[in-house]
Order: sequence, then C-alpha cells, then structure tokens
Amino acid sequence: MARPIWSGTLSFGLLNVPIQLMPGERRTDVSFRMLDSRNKKPVRYERVNSETGEEVPWKDIVKAFEYDKGSYVIIDEKDIKAAAPESHEAVEIEAFVDATAIAPAFYEKPYVLVPAKKAEKGYVLLRETLAKMRKIGIARVVIRSREYLCAVMPQDKALVLVLLRYPQEIVSPDEYALPDKAAGAYRITPKELEMARELIESMAGPWKPGDYHDEFRARLHEVIEKRLKQKGVVHADEDKEPHLAENAATNVVDFMALLKQSIARKQRTPARAGKATKAPAKRAAKKKAPAKSASSKRSKRA
Repeated sequence: MARPIWSGTLSFGLLNVPIQLMPGERRTDVSFRMLDSRNKKPVRYERVNSETGEEVPWKDIVKAFEYDKGSYVIIDEKDIKAAAPESHEAVEIEAFVDATAIAPAFYEKPYVLVPAKKAEKGYVLLRETLAKMRKIGIARVVIRSREYLCAVMPQDKALVLVLLRYPQEIVSPDEYALPDKAAGAYRITPKELEMARELIESMAGPWKPGDYHDEFRARLHEVIEKRLKQKGVVHADEDKEPHLAENAATNVVDFMALLKQSIARKQRTPARAGKATKAPAKRAAKKKAPAKSASSKRSKRA
C-alpha cells in the first residue's frame, strides 16, 4: 500500500480537515543500469574536476548559480534554507475559480487527499460543494521543502490535489510559427471540413482509460522475464494511523458555526494571515543584496 507523503490539514476559511497527502500517479518506466560488457559490473558516475580531471569528494562540492557563461556566484546552504518556505503540512485554499478556467498546460502532477478518521464530514462537505458549483480551489502546499501552487478538485469520491505550473514555466504557443489565418486561406473546402467532422463523429465515444495500455512497456517486460533467472520481493511495513491533533475538525465539529464565521470575517485561513507580516519582509531583506549584485554585474557586462 502506498505511504502518505505527509499528514496534515486541508484548510478553507476557518475549516481545517485532517487529511493525508497520497501519491496520485504510478511511474511505470523501465530503468536500466549501465554495465561493463567485459565483466558485467556496474559503471559508476564520478564527480570530476573539468580542469584537473581528478575526482572531487562530496565535502569539497558547493552549489553555484551561473549568471553568465563561465561566471558563477556561490550559494551557501543557509542561503537556500532562507529562501525555502516554512515546512508545514497544510493545503491552504486561497481562492475558488471555475473548473474550466485553468488551461490543461498548467496541470502537472496529481495527488490524492485522503481524510483522516472521523474527518469525513468536512471532506465530503467540500467535495460535494465543489462538484455542485463546478469550482476548484487554488491553494499552496509544501512538498519536500518546496512550495507549490496547486488545485484542489473533486473527482468521483475523492478530492484530488494537482500541482500547477507557474505562468513563467509555460511556453506560449505564440512563440511558434502557427497557421493563424482562416481555413479558406489554406485551401480547405467546406466539403473537407464536413468530411473531417463526420470522421471525428464516427470515432467519438466515451473516455475509458482502462482501454489504453503501455504496449511498449509490456513487450519490454516480456523480454526481461525471459532473461530473468532470479527475483526477490521486499515487503515494507505499513504506517500506523497518524495521531490527530486535539483541535482537528472531525465529524463532531460544528461546521455551520465555522462556515458562518468564515463568511462574516471574510478572511482566509488564519494561519496564513499570521505569517503574512513576517515571512515576506524577512525573505525580502535576505534576498535584496544578492539581487543587487547580480544585476550590477549584468549591467557592467552589457
């Protein structure tokens, strides 16, 4: 059984629903190791100094940002930690938007939100309301020390969290030479359009994910099984049920009172309001000096 990435809360308004963040995808790629054909031993990757050709031990390796070709600025671990978000296990919904408002290119990686025991009421309340209103929640979540933008949406019986790409990570189609004129400019006749429509209609049908399989992977596994002489199976111990905090919003919480308070106060999750005055100012102060030096170097080179 899959292990939870972390256990925390799903927050909207003053409601905090205890949940577990579970993997929503299963990687099925077949990976290979490189072997020396002479003795069938694995080939290692070594960290080699490009000038001396000598191997560099981990203790002598530092991280650097290449701000110009061949020019670097060293970044310490404390600098990286200062820029990283505070580690917390919470999905804090900041806004709700129409389900069709986000283009497919923004969606990146899915996760499944699973309610903790005695927290089903708040989970179902949000799931059913989003489904009926055709809305999705826009939130932020920290996974392995990095903060992501994400969308929380209903999918059958589940609430699914999907990581979103930021606009600067998406290549606009306008950057490419695309046909932007009317169909007639490309000598497409009305008859051809009609025939294309009929063809699509003849091939149309309901979406059945189970009908599609990775055929290449299946054939590759057949080849591997023929060559495989031994195989071992490792069984991992299952995690125990997480302990719920005393103030967790379980099924016995007065949800009506929390909803009324959230609407009356017209605010987001209190936890973010408390952080807003400290964290940004602190980070801005630490980032100010490096940003100035980097820009000055660019201007001198220009």
